[in-house]
Amino acid sequence: ENFQQKTSAAFSTNSYDAFISPNTLNLSSFTKLMKKLQEIHPEASRDKIVDALLEVRKNNKGILSGLSISSIVERTSVIL
Repeated sequence: ENFQQKTSAAFSTNSYDAFISPNTLNLSSFTKLMKKLQEIHPEASRDKIVDALLEVRKNNKGILSGLSISSIVERTSVIL
């Protein structure tokens, strides 16, 4: 049986500079990303943050994988 091994994102305790797996932005990474963005932008609704993340993804050739969390936070903050 052929299967693709998925690598998980590695995080240190207080770092949002972790590398995101080339395969996907996993749920754990998404949760941490949302938490960080909500802390930085308490005025923004969850939907507005998700829309901004989708725009960042669109502007990055349709993918977020390969970008550091801090880079995604920075790009999303510019949009917000």
